[in-house]
Amino acid sequence: MKRFFSHRLIALMQKEFNQIRRDRRVAMSLVLPPVLQLMLFGFVLNSKVQNLRMGVIDESHTPESRELIANLSESRSFRVSGYFFSPEELTRAITEGKIQAGLVVPYDYSRNLQRGVQANVQFLLNAMDANTATIARSYAQGVIASYITTLSGSGIHANFSGIAAPGVAEKGRVDLQTSFLYNPGLVSSWFTVTGVLGLLCILNGSLVASATMVKEREAGTIEQLLMSPAGTSEIIIAKIAPIFILLCLMALFAVAIMRLVFHVPFHGNYLLVFSGAALCLLSGIGIGTFIATFTRSAEQAQLVSFFINPPLSSLSGALTPMEAMPHWMQPFSKINPIYHFGVIARASMLKGSGFDTLWPHFLVLCAFTTVLVSLSVWRFRKQLG
Repeated sequence: MKRFFSHRLIALMQKEFNQIRRDRRVAMSLVLPPVLQLMLFGFVLNSKVQNLRMGVIDESHTPESRELIANLSESRSFRVSGYFFSPEELTRAITEGKIQAGLVVPYDYSRNLQRGVQANVQFLLNAMDANTATIARSYAQGVIASYITTLSGSGIHANFSGIAAPGVAEKGRVDLQTSFLYNPGLVSSWFTVTGVLGLLCILNGSLVASATMVKEREAGTIEQLLMSPAGTSEIIIAKIAPIFILLCLMALFAVAIMRLVFHVPFHGNYLLVFSGAALCLLSGIGIGTFIATFTRSAEQAQLVSFFINPPLSSLSGALTPMEAMPHWMQPFSKINPIYHFGVIARASMLKGSGFDTLWPHFLVLCAFTTVLVSLSVWRFRKQLG
């Protein structure tokens, strides 16, 4: 142990810390990315659809039709942006992008409700964004279902049907009671920021490691290290350890932002999450070191990382569920360290899962880390030789 922490190794590590401190770009990359990326992805990537601009054609002009429009607009999912007098005007407004949804209430709407006859309303959606249209349709169906309940309470027997909806002929009735486990409030940012944490560990680890090593080569200090009495192993450890320590502090800072800003719960063991983050950081450092051994400048390192980091982030399942990918692409996610850390972080933080459940993902993550770090050390040792 005393030989491992020799004065040469401590001096080399102190030199690396001083070098990182003097490099403002590297120092800034350790602070700004966790704040910016967590804030941007956490607030922007939101699966909720709110304030969709809705146009209305109210041919009924009755209290019942106004109540229906008020229910849709008060749900915060839709916002009435204008009233129209013909379907052509409404369709033109949707085509031009002035509104995103349209509601057509026929003239016999209130009369059919009073008679107990089926009342039909037409709801139009701009389906260029299929995901938004699907979510908006579900919201509208939920509002209509709640509205029917209020009508039934007042003695009106209403039966709403959607266009191209299959008829239901069963006499019985099924009442679905849904319970949302692990995220009762359906906060979409909890899924996003727990995945972004893995992205931060891998991408920042690779970028910082490649930037510091390439810059040292450009400055010509690699040759000076070779002339020092330090051994090759001490040089490699001194290059990796300071970056790893600083990136661990970055991960702690990111977790603090997740807890304080997005109020992500932490039901599991902190050690499990931080162990997974440490393995991800070592994998990122291994990728960055491996890239640095093949490039001669910072521009070349950034160009090479462009072919590695975007595929890693796109196939990680960090921002979108892996099940949303095509079936032929899902196996690629399972050989991605970010995916396995995302499973560990979400299961431990949101569900409270322990090591007895997550050990397969830790095993795969350890295998990735061992391979990547070994390759990077082999390449760096070969370069020093």
